[in-house]
Amino acid sequence: MRIAIALGDPNGIGPEIALKAAAAAKATPLLVGDRFVIEATARRLGVPVPEIADVPALDGAAFAPGTLDPRAGKATVAYASAAVSLALAGKVDAVIGCPHSETAVNRAGIKFSGYGGLVADVTATPRDKVFMMLVAKGLRIAHVTLHESVAAALARMTPELVVSAAEAAVATAGRLGVAQPTLGVFGINPHAGEDGLFGDDDERVTKPAVAALRRRGIAADGPVGADLLLSQRRHDFYLAMFHDQGHIPIKLISPLRASALILGVPVLFASVAHGCAFDIAGKGVADPTGVLEALNLLVG
Repeated sequence: MRIAIALGDPNGIGPEIALKAAAAAKATPLLVGDRFVIEATARRLGVPVPEIADVPALDGAAFAPGTLDPRAGKATVAYASAAVSLALAGKVDAVIGCPHSETAVNRAGIKFSGYGGLVADVTATPRDKVFMMLVAKGLRIAHVTLHESVAAALARMTPELVVSAAEAAVATAGRLGVAQPTLGVFGINPHAGEDGLFGDDDERVTKPAVAALRRRGIAADGPVGADLLLSQRRHDFYLAMFHDQGHIPIKLISPLRASALILGVPVLFASVAHGCAFDIAGKGVADPTGVLEALNLLVG
């Protein structure tokens, strides 16, 4: 299996962990980014240079590991876009995105809230059909909403959006080795609203969504409070309504080994679930486990 690894922010730990993972990968890696960044990092680490898809996007003067720079943010988008285009063209089987800095990208004048929107745009997929699922140690949590305020997320949350996210998550079951997937749906409010005592959002949104999923033959349970569902761990997949609902449990059990899988797009795209770690960039101490876990997730 040929896997494109986009460098992420060249001034973060992305180039380092991409090279370290490539050296240990079971698949055939193709590093996507500026050749000079990859070669300079490989020399510093003393590791071999794998096959490169050169994407000239960064001025040499802007390559400064440990520095947040809008020019590096712009390069991040160029690398990931090129990697997704390779997948669309059938030149690679899947893509991994190394850590990005949303701040650096947005300071470059590019509206960016994560890889999901980028993959949606490059593949011409409507953004409201694209979702993300975190995977770590057998725990799989898909998200209905991600990088937006809770107020904004709640304002656009509908039964239809919840159903779309659930279907996108369950569609990955075969690839992840789950024969008859079960889905636990988190409530929006504490105790899933306690029959309207803590707001009517679950009555309006999640309860109708779960009913619709069951009519479609999906073994969905809920809505139930996230704390109770996760304490029971009876389901193959879980569906979080908001960013922190899904991220906190994953980060608690496995901050370095978690992978993020983009759902609802025509390419296989996974990324690490940690940041650029500018504080250790360029020091040779970054742990490539996140990239290796993403590789394992894609290869199966």
